[in-house]
Amino acid sequence: MSIFFKFALFFLFLPFSCFATGLDSGDTSWILTSTALVLFMTLPGLALFYGGLVRSRNVLSVLMHCIAVASLMSILWIVAGYSIAFGDGLDLNKYWGGFSKLFLGGVNSESVLGSIPESVFLSFQMTFAVITPCLIIGAFVERIKFSFVLIFSALWMLLCYAPVTHWVWGGGFLMELGTVDLAGGLVVHETAGIAALVIAFFLGTRRNTKKPPHNPGYVMLGACMLWVGWYGFNAGSQLAANGSAGMTLLVTHLSASAASLSWAGYEYFKHGKASLVGLVTGTIAGLATITPASGSVTPFEAILLGSFAGIVCQEMCSVVKNKLNIDDSLDVFAVHGFGGILGTLSIAFFGHAGWYEQLSGVLVVGIYTLVTTALIVVLVNMVVPIRVESDNEEVGLDQSEHGEKAYDLNS
Repeated sequence: MSIFFKFALFFLFLPFSCFATGLDSGDTSWILTSTALVLFMTLPGLALFYGGLVRSRNVLSVLMHCIAVASLMSILWIVAGYSIAFGDGLDLNKYWGGFSKLFLGGVNSESVLGSIPESVFLSFQMTFAVITPCLIIGAFVERIKFSFVLIFSALWMLLCYAPVTHWVWGGGFLMELGTVDLAGGLVVHETAGIAALVIAFFLGTRRNTKKPPHNPGYVMLGACMLWVGWYGFNAGSQLAANGSAGMTLLVTHLSASAASLSWAGYEYFKHGKASLVGLVTGTIAGLATITPASGSVTPFEAILLGSFAGIVCQEMCSVVKNKLNIDDSLDVFAVHGFGGILGTLSIAFFGHAGWYEQLSGVLVVGIYTLVTTALIVVLVNMVVPIRVESDNEEVGLDQSEHGEKAYDLNS
C-alpha cells in the first residue's frame, strides 16, 4: 500500500472519527484561547491594576498575593475544587458535586464534555477559580498578613466558590431553577464582592487611607489587559466558537465602553475633572456588570446597562466607605459585587429571564457567601492573626512581609 493511499484513508476517515467523539476543533481552539485570556486577566492584568492603586511600599505585596493565590488555587482546583463544582454528587447533587473527581479521577485525554475535551473545560474553569479569590485581594491590601491570605483563600475557594459554582453551573438547584448567569455575575463577582466586604469589616481601616494611587499607569495597563482578557471570560463561557460567542464578545465590549464614559462623565460632573483611574475603574464596572447578562442582552441593552453601571457603581463606592464605614480599599464590592448583582437582575429587567429566578440566585448566593466568609475569617484568625502589626503596616508590607522593595531610588 503506497504512502499516498494511506494518507488518503487517514483524511477520509478523520472527520468520521471526530464526529464519533463529539469533538469540534473550532470549539476546542476557542476555549484553549479563552483559557489563556482569562489567566492573562489575573497574571498580570489584575496584579498590575491592583498594584498601581496601592502605595509604593505595598506594590510587591499585591503582586505576591496575586501570583501566590493563583498558584495555590490551581493546585486545589485539581485536588478537590473541580470535583466539588462539576462532579456528580448523586443524591446530594443539587447542593454539591461530591468527591468522584478528586485529583481528576476518571478524567483523561479521551474524556469529552460537549464538543471539547474535558481537560480543556476544567482548565478553563480553573482560571475562574483563580481569579475569583484574587479579586478579593483588593479589599485587604496594605494591612493583611500573607499567611492569612493563603489559608483563607484556600478554604474560601473550596467551601464557598466551588459549591456556588456547582449550584449555578454544575447541575445544582439554581441551575435547575433557571437562574441565568452566563459567565459569573453570581459565581465570581457577587461572591468575591461580598467576601471582600466581610473581610474588610473584620480587618478594620488602614492607618492611611488618603494616599493616591502610586502608579496610575500600572492601573491603566492592568485595566486594558483585563478588558482584552474579558473576551475569553464572557465569550468563552459559551463553550463554542459560534454566533452566540460573537454576540457575547460584542455586548461585552459595548458595556465596557459605555461604563468607561459614564463613570468619567459623572466624575467630571461631581468634581470638575475626569481622572484616568476613574475612567478605567468604570471600564471594570461595565465588564463586571455585563458578565452574567452577556449571553442574553442586545447591543443596545448592553450600552444602557454599561452607562447605568458607570454611575451607580461609582456611587456605591461612596456608600461603602462613607455610609457603611468599611475600608474596602480598592472598591471590590462596589465594582464587582454590586456590578455582578446589577447585571444578574438586569437579565430579568430586560425580559430575558424571570424575576423570581434571578432574585433567588442573588439572595441565596449572597447569604451563603456572607455567612461562609465570616466563619472562615473567624476560624482562621484563631490560628493566624489577620492583620500585621501597626509598625509593619507603616513600613509597608513589601519590606515587613517579604523583605523587598519595588523601588530603590538610590540604586
